[in-house]
Order: sequence, then C-alpha cells, then structure tokens
Amino acid sequence: MQQARDYLIEAANLAQLLETLSSTDLAEVTQFKGWTIEDVIGHLYLFDTAALVSVQNTDEFESFFAPIAQDLANGRSFLQAQQPWLNGLCGQNLINEWRKTSLAVGNAYASVDPKARLKWAGPDMSARSAITARQMETWAHGQEIYDILGVERTTGDHIRNICHLGVSTFSWTFANRGWDIPKCQPKVRLSASSGEIWEWDTPNSSGQVSGKAKEFAQVVTQVRNIADTTLICDGAIAEQWMKFAQCFAGPPIDPPLAGTRFCAILKQDFT
Repeated sequence: MQQARDYLIEAANLAQLLETLSSTDLAEVTQFKGWTIEDVIGHLYLFDTAALVSVQNTDEFESFFAPIAQDLANGRSFLQAQQPWLNGLCGQNLINEWRKTSLAVGNAYASVDPKARLKWAGPDMSARSAITARQMETWAHGQEIYDILGVERTTGDHIRNICHLGVSTFSWTFANRGWDIPKCQPKVRLSASSGEIWEWDTPNSSGQVSGKAKEFAQVVTQVRNIADTTLICDGAIAEQWMKFAQCFAGPPIDPPLAGTRFCAILKQDFT
C-alpha cells in the first residue's frame, strides 16, 4: 500500500529529528496538554505496537489493549495508562524501541490486503484506514516536537493521505458534536509542497476551503487554530467546519486557542 510507504516516510522524518536529543531535550514540555517530548514518543510507541498486534494477529488485539482500555474507562489519562505498559522505558532506549516498531508496522501493512478488517480501540477498520491513521497521528504528534524544538518542518506530498482523511471526516466533525450534518460539503482546493494542486469536490459542493496543504492538515489534526493559518474559508459551512474540524476518533475536542500552538522560533509572530 502506498499509505504504508507514506507512513514509513513520516516515521523516518520524526526519527531523524529525535536521534540526537538528550535526556534534557526529551523532558522538554510541549504545547500539547503539558506532555513532554518523551511522553509523545511513549504514546506513539504504544499505539504503533497496538497497530502491529492488530495486523499480525488481530484476534490478540483485545487482550493486548484491555488493560489500557480499563485504565481509560476508570478515568486515567492516556499518559497514566501508558506508564505501566512502558515499565520505565525512557530516553533514547524508548526512541530506539519506537523506531524498530514503526519500521515493523510500515513493512507489515505494506504487504497486507488494504481491505482487510482489523481490530482497534474503536470500531474495526480496514488496513488502509488503520495505517493512514498511524501516519496522521505520527505527523500530528510530531508537530508538537518540531514546534518546541523550534524546527520549521518541511512537508512532502505524502501528507495527501492526511488531507484526504480531513476531507473524509467532514460529516464526522458535525455528527460528533450532535449537530445537523450540512447537506452540501465545501470544495477543498490545496497547494502541495511540490506545487501540485489537490482538489476534492462533490456534486453538491457549497463554499470552499483553499490554501496550503500543510496548513489544512494542521487544522484538521488540531495542531493549529484556523486563525493561525492563511487558509481561506468561503461560506458559513466552510468556516464552521474549519473552526471545529476533527479528523480523529473520540469525543469532540476543541482546537487549540489562537496563538497557543506555534513553532518556537516564530513565537514573536503571535505576541
């Protein structure tokens, strides 16, 4: 699957950023919920391992994830739930284990039937959807690390998968909040880093979201507020969608407040 190869690119880019970080660097608190860089990698490692279990033997997924699910059901946070599983794994040892797992995930999904149904924490997913979700989460959580390190990331055209996921979850953004789903979905027109123009349209399109693909991906993954981008929203539905866009599963979550998520070297732009 192309999506598996794109995931491998994403994981490799993040691994390159992490490979020289010290323990002090890894303890740096990001702009995401007070998580440290090490917390972020622990989270990715846990869910990449879950994705690997699901694709290698999906019948074993429920027993693997049951302790995490129970902790979450008991009101513990993701960070609290992952600590027993990590069992003290930290620093570059954690990064090394995450990196080995990410390679195994990408290679396993590359050879599986894209339509195969796999177990997950929520509803079952196709293998294609599962690996796209891993790319999305790796890219989104990776942004926290780029931001706090003051590194302006370069983004290749492999993020098209994330943009497509953002467009595909238009209805979910509204339904998840208990709102009526608009009958007409806005057209989306994005410029990729390669210079290509990507368009998503439907017969009943109304309004439009246009701008940089990178910024659209940032908004739908909620690593940026729409106000901190140059995206243009034409029409009330487009504006409402981008104000609350959520391409990931789970309860409705509001995007970060304007000016609170940024690359550290650009902080002055928001003060």
